[in-house]
Amino acid sequence: MTLGENISISDVSAITGENALDNTCVQAGIDKSDKSFTDGYETMLSREFDGVDLSGGEWQRVAIARSFFRAHRFIVLDEPTAAIDPIEEAKVFNRFAEVSKGKTAVIITHRLGSVKFADRILVMKQGKLVEQGRHAELMTAGGEYARLYKSQEQWYQ
Repeated sequence: MTLGENISISDVSAITGENALDNTCVQAGIDKSDKSFTDGYETMLSREFDGVDLSGGEWQRVAIARSFFRAHRFIVLDEPTAAIDPIEEAKVFNRFAEVSKGKTAVIITHRLGSVKFADRILVMKQGKLVEQGRHAELMTAGGEYARLYKSQEQWYQ
């Protein structure tokens, strides 16, 4: 599929104009004029079809754009920034926070810097819920969340 098709497939009933795609790409941090997208939204994604091969981070941004394109009240993201460096991750989550205002958003991640501002954090260990609360509460409790966060905090300073 092309870049435009890859994004708009999340809502095939939506009107897919360049304006709608532009707005979505700005939110997801995609620049259609980047050298990766040689034909803008018509760029075929996949070397198998004489298209371009994107980096892991670029594919993540396309997936995030797909979630922004569809009008909805509930969002689930599973490791949405796994292939993005921590600086770009912060930018993506700032944009995501704006787009998800007034909606329910579930983020599944091992990178705890991205959940610091969540209304509620659920901590799983070996398939069981072991803690829940806000970042400050969980840090004060000194349990599993605090241990994991401290092991990653050098990435978020």
